[in-house]
Amino acid sequence: MRAPFPEPQPGDLIEIFRPFYRHWAVYIGNGYVVHLAPPSEIPGAGVASVMSALTDKALVKKERLCDVVGRDRYHVNNKHDGRYAPLPPSKIVQQAEELVGQEVLYKLTSENCEHFVNELRYGVPRSDQVRDAIMAVGIAGVGLAAMGLIGVMFSRNKKQKQ
Repeated sequence: MRAPFPEPQPGDLIEIFRPFYRHWAVYIGNGYVVHLAPPSEIPGAGVASVMSALTDKALVKKERLCDVVGRDRYHVNNKHDGRYAPLPPSKIVQQAEELVGQEVLYKLTSENCEHFVNELRYGVPRSDQVRDAIMAVGIAGVGLAAMGLIGVMFSRNKKQKQ
């Protein structure tokens, strides 16, 4: 499925909507992106990038945007432009191109594809997916702890009444 306008410009971040997560790439022009993928991924495998969560290494790849997206939906998402000043597009593209072919460390929580593209665009490695997941786990943990505390208090009240 084609993305709605605007068409990507060099240096733009591309958010790709995979079934259970978001994959990120940086657009470098002429229909190409640079992104992180597992070393074993074949060119154009697209959705196989979910396998990168199972390895501690990733390969910086330059591929056609349409091949990376596959049948998934995508859009331009420079969501941190209001918080951080983006680097000049030529610098983003140059840095991305220089990294192509390199094998880099990959950690789902601290060095994933979203960290990678944000560092290229803003000089700041960050992942909202990781932050949101950690917050959700924290909120769930607080909720479970509160339910446990209420259960203990209810149990004590019951014993005191007996």
